[in-house]
Amino acid sequence: MISVNDFRTGLTIEVDGGIWRVLEFQHVKPGKGAAFVRSKLRNLRTGAIAEKTFRAGEKVNRAQIDNKTMQYLYASGDQHVFMDQETYEQIELSSAQIEHELNFLLENMEVHIIMYNGETLGIDLPNTVQLKVVSTEPGIKGDTASGGSKPATLETGFVVQVPFFINEGDTLVINTSDGSYVSRA
Repeated sequence: MISVNDFRTGLTIEVDGGIWRVLEFQHVKPGKGAAFVRSKLRNLRTGAIAEKTFRAGEKVNRAQIDNKTMQYLYASGDQHVFMDQETYEQIELSSAQIEHELNFLLENMEVHIIMYNGETLGIDLPNTVQLKVVSTEPGIKGDTASGGSKPATLETGFVVQVPFFINEGDTLVINTSDGSYVSRA
């Protein structure tokens, strides 16, 4: 059991029969009434995001999540195959389980598989990934680094807004949590 006063970003908890990861939290002490904790949680089974409010000091179960490093091998229809590089054991995850992560996933990339009591819940990507631009409009002379943006399609098929000076073939650093452009690699 863990108190909601000890919440921190990335903590996994069990609430209402679901496994949730804390994305954001805020301790609120109103002038009148009891203190409470407002939180934003992601369900690790469904990917749904919910906002929950807990009374200050309320106890919740902490979910013991295991992370296993595996390599992404290939896609076979709707299934995606990952392999443990030590035991060569392979697991398959459906596209629905890793819908957001597929935007940043390349073959042979190492990821952390999230497991709870032997059940595979999904994958954890690094905070940033490097992806190559396969198509974008050419930059025009006189465009500035700070003014405006244009769409660029990355090698995974994901479209991201980038500054005008980015060209086809450039390798970019992309934030995996929100899919935003960070910098050139």
